Amino acid sequence: MCGRYASTRGPEDLVQHFRVDDLRVEETLAPSWNVAPTDDVWAVLERTPRGEDDAAPARRELRPLRWGLVPSWAKDVKTGARMINARVETLHDKPAFRRAFTRRRCLLPADGFYEWQQVKAEDTGRTRKQPYFIHPEDGRLMALAGLYEYWRDPEVKRDDDPAAWLMTCTIITTDATDAAGRVHPRMPLALTDDHYDEWLDPGHQDPDALRSLLGRPADGHLDVRPVSPAVNNVRNNGPHLLDALPP
Repeated sequence: MCGRYASTRGPEDLVQHFRVDDLRVEETLAPSWNVAPTDDVWAVLERTPRGEDDAAPARRELRPLRWGLVPSWAKDVKTGARMINARVETLHDKPAFRRAFTRRRCLLPADGFYEWQQVKAEDTGRTRKQPYFIHPEDGRLMALAGLYEYWRDPEVKRDDDPAAWLMTCTIITTDATDAAGRVHPRMPLALTDDHYDEWLDPGHQDPDALRSLLGRPADGHLDVRPVSPAVNNVRNNGPHLLDALPP
């Protein structure tokens, strides 16, 4: 799975990198070195602006979404905490994801992601969970493949009330390979910049063609380093979380 990641690029950099048409300037997020489920995260997506005709061209947006997909039919938002990841092998079968896969895809900018491995202390024999930070060797921005969905809050009476709608997202994962596979059996999928347009286009709905766009982060050229267990606590944040542990 992918249960924690770092996302520290500012909106100005993200708008340029993803060629965004619309930045919601009234919404902003601080850099985070410890993004956790149910946090608001930056997402890039394309959709027809609300209130415009369906035939109007889709616009590319950069906006915060809540991490943990809440299907439209869910009774409450707690469902999202169990849907932070979507397995690429079963996207077309799962009711929570199959419609979003064909119509509501997004990209989640990341500097890298964390995974954990059970290690045994030589002196005590006790096991503990050692976190590792996994990121592109060249420091390039990662565009994690995701899906997004709308959820209507039944407690808000009016449809035109901004509080009536919650937008949430999930990260698509696959079997881990290369350096990531030495730490954890699953890893997020990512896209290269030449595939952004096809992936984000809501009119592109061929499942097999969409899957062919997905690839390993940094094409497998990943660096893995052990980092401080401080990242295990979601309240901890800051660039020090990425510091490699001394040998």
